[in-house]
Amino acid sequence: MQIVTRFAPSPTGYLHIGGARTALFSWLLARQTGGKFVLRIEDTDQIRSTAESTLKILEDMKWLGLDWNEGPEVGGPAGSYFQSQRLTIYCAYADKLLEMGRAYKCFETPAELTAMRDKARADGKTFKYDRTGYRLAPEQVKQYEAQGRPFVVRFLMPDKDITVHDAILGDVTLRESELEDFVIVKSDGFPTYHFAVVVDDYSMQVTHILRGQEHLMNTPKHIALQEALGFGHPVYAHMPLIFNMDGTKMSKRDKEKAIKAGKPVPEIDVHDFRMAGYMPESLLNFIALLGWSPGGDLEFMSMAKMIELFSIERIGKTNAKFDREKLRSFNMEYIKNADRKRLKEVVKQFLDVTDYPLKYADDVMLDKMLELYQPRSRTLVEMAHNCRFFLTEQVEYDSKAVEKVLKKEGGAGILAELAGRLEQVEPWTVETIEKCIDGYCAETQKHISKIAQPIRVAVTGSAVSPPLYETLDVLGKEKTLKRILQACKL
Repeated sequence: MQIVTRFAPSPTGYLHIGGARTALFSWLLARQTGGKFVLRIEDTDQIRSTAESTLKILEDMKWLGLDWNEGPEVGGPAGSYFQSQRLTIYCAYADKLLEMGRAYKCFETPAELTAMRDKARADGKTFKYDRTGYRLAPEQVKQYEAQGRPFVVRFLMPDKDITVHDAILGDVTLRESELEDFVIVKSDGFPTYHFAVVVDDYSMQVTHILRGQEHLMNTPKHIALQEALGFGHPVYAHMPLIFNMDGTKMSKRDKEKAIKAGKPVPEIDVHDFRMAGYMPESLLNFIALLGWSPGGDLEFMSMAKMIELFSIERIGKTNAKFDREKLRSFNMEYIKNADRKRLKEVVKQFLDVTDYPLKYADDVMLDKMLELYQPRSRTLVEMAHNCRFFLTEQVEYDSKAVEKVLKKEGGAGILAELAGRLEQVEPWTVETIEKCIDGYCAETQKHISKIAQPIRVAVTGSAVSPPLYETLDVLGKEKTLKRILQACKL
């Protein structure tokens, strides 16, 4: 049997990091076994689904390197991989269930359903639909239809307990009393998630479904539908949830909370991490370890290594915690050890979605920036931020550095003395710059630290920079002298 996995995001927003982990694990299992990985867009929510979200999801999947064998832009034997374009298929199966007596039409208005829920709440009970629609006489149904009354279609759940045989959690049983007849076709004619996902997984021959534990309580509904329609059951594996370090669930609402509290907005979606300057290899490696263990103390892994080692059996049951500091450390290692050609490619992708002066650098200048910053940047944002002084005409001065280094420590006077000497340096190289400054230190009996910091603040605006002589060499003679003279006037 060929293993077929799938990832089926809803385009109601960007790709969440939890969804990316689901996609990764599904992709790894398919690649390891020589199977197929299917990408399906579940866009039956006509109000919230957007074309922009769909494009962003596809773009972020490509950025991560998670290619698909069937799906949008690729096609496949199942026809369309957008649920909104598969309505005739769902209608046919809904009609089949109606004919079998395993589904029925319900004509309650939203107000009537709300009243039912309110009554259950007032009685201290959990609302459960009472099958009013199921008890309607055929003549009454025809009369309502003739009147044009809106209706939904509900699935008639079997009166029995349903057990989910989960590859991670073991057997999980939901009692008959906890299950209710659920809607499979909405009043607008579109299928609900529960119905469409079952039909699509069958028609796309999905054999293994990996998803978060938040979907576990939905699975009995899917199993019941599969049994009613004569479909086989795929292997289910419900993965642990991803939490913040404080124990709260990692949610898109974290952004709203941070904005209201006036705090830095955390990265939640893959696009956030892309804009924050993470390499896709680093992000994938990190999220692979959220709930899965390759064994031993192994942490840093190539995609090939992850494919080799991945197994459902090594996915744990315990919820994972997203340690952002650890991710930054991971990313620094990936940046530092990246092949220069690959790093340039990732940097250009990063600059496509951000707005830093580095985007105006040509290939020669970009190579120089990477030479200086590749060994010392935790993120590409740090790199782009720290190297901006090379690419702008005006220096943004750190007021504290100016006060301490140029004013209190007499740095401005040193700069004035050095300017004339540096003007005579020819050719402008690391070696000639170093020789000039070392000569000044020897003549004035000043330690290099007393000289280097004023120069650094003058040309970069900050007391921190890459090695000074290399910095001046890359900046060039004209810019260096201009900035030193400007700093003398601060």
